Amino acid sequence: MTALRVALGVAVAILLVVLGIGIWLVSSPGPTDFAGGTAVAVADYRAANPTGVPVELAQASLVERGQYLARAADCTACHTAKGGTPYAGGLAINLPFGTIWSPNITPDKETGIGDWTDAQFLNAVHRGIDDRGARLYPAMPYPSYAAMSDADALAIKAYLFSLAPVHAQGHDNTFRFPFNQRWAMGIWDAFFVSGKAFEPYTARSPEWNRGAYLAEALAHCGECHTPRSVAFALDNRRKFAGDVTAGWRAYNITSDRETGIGAWSDAELGHYLADGHADGRGTASGPMGEAVDASFRYLAPGDIHAIVAYLRTAPAILSDLPAKLAGPAPATHREPPGLDSRGKMLFAGACASCHSWTGKSPIWPQATLTGARAVNDPTAINVAQIVVEGASHKTANGRVFMPSFGASFSDVEIAAVANYVTARFGSAGSAITANDVASLRKQASQ
Repeated sequence: MTALRVALGVAVAILLVVLGIGIWLVSSPGPTDFAGGTAVAVADYRAANPTGVPVELAQASLVERGQYLARAADCTACHTAKGGTPYAGGLAINLPFGTIWSPNITPDKETGIGDWTDAQFLNAVHRGIDDRGARLYPAMPYPSYAAMSDADALAIKAYLFSLAPVHAQGHDNTFRFPFNQRWAMGIWDAFFVSGKAFEPYTARSPEWNRGAYLAEALAHCGECHTPRSVAFALDNRRKFAGDVTAGWRAYNITSDRETGIGAWSDAELGHYLADGHADGRGTASGPMGEAVDASFRYLAPGDIHAIVAYLRTAPAILSDLPAKLAGPAPATHREPPGLDSRGKMLFAGACASCHSWTGKSPIWPQATLTGARAVNDPTAINVAQIVVEGASHKTANGRVFMPSFGASFSDVEIAAVANYVTARFGSAGSAITANDVASLRKQASQ
């Protein structure tokens, strides 16, 4: 009898622990809960409406407003294949459990969304359910778009329907079991998608609320910069603390002064968002570079300022990256023992002419390595990826281009040059391997 009681007690204890973990997982705070105070429906908010377009476009047509909002929501980033027609889909998004292909959202009636009703479009944007009733996967950021107003979502639809239809047949996803069971997403959605429209906070400024709406409901910053739980839901207890997405590291953008953006000035943050670069801070690349090119650079200055005001208030979280960033390297290229000679040779032949041996580019500021978080990241993830993929970045003064070395350099060579760059220009050298580089190649969107 005693043994039975002990066994039952252990079983109950285990059940309670499992139940507690489950409750903890599904009770993650909402994206703006950190603000505190009272949140109200937009209709009950007495200050300026934080949704919609900026005042500069108040009198614009529905299609023009939709274009602005579609850019703010960065729809083209996922719905355009590399080198493909905008919004025609076909981008391969590689996830740990398979590959998902973005669909065509041009108004083609056979392969796009040309016959979708307003209700069907809202259902997809807000609830992740397509026109046939099938569940979407959260690679489509409907958990964030759920906060978008109906009017804004339908303005985006009006813009998409103004485009030329593109006949582009989609690809089948290649998810492994059980992830290929779309119906199961309904269970996930019930736990992790609030489906609640954005609510402004009465104690916060109109600018803060506008920035919160832009960053959360449209730009969906947390989808890349917030770590995910074991259930693949955003862990807002560590909001904006950084994560690895699509083979690129999205860095800490909390108000932490050492590993986040707390030490950045408002001007630096604004310039980085609008132009993809801030002197002494680094240049946007990978998915962030694409977000600048296709989204942020089109936003009105007031909207950029509003996003900055909102980001400033994200609770500080110290990440595991070095707090101290390295200064310029010495002009001489004599190296201490231990650095990979292959990396130095490759840097000399392919990199030094633009980036220089000091890390301060003599050609353009965007190529300066000094102060960049990527070269001070001991994982060297983004350094390796930019060597693989290169960069083509629009700026206020034209386009900055870095060629891709993914086809000409082997994984061994890319690892060597990445380790050399982090050791010479960063605060802690990396030890990335050829196998790591091969894995990063597979994770990047195609």
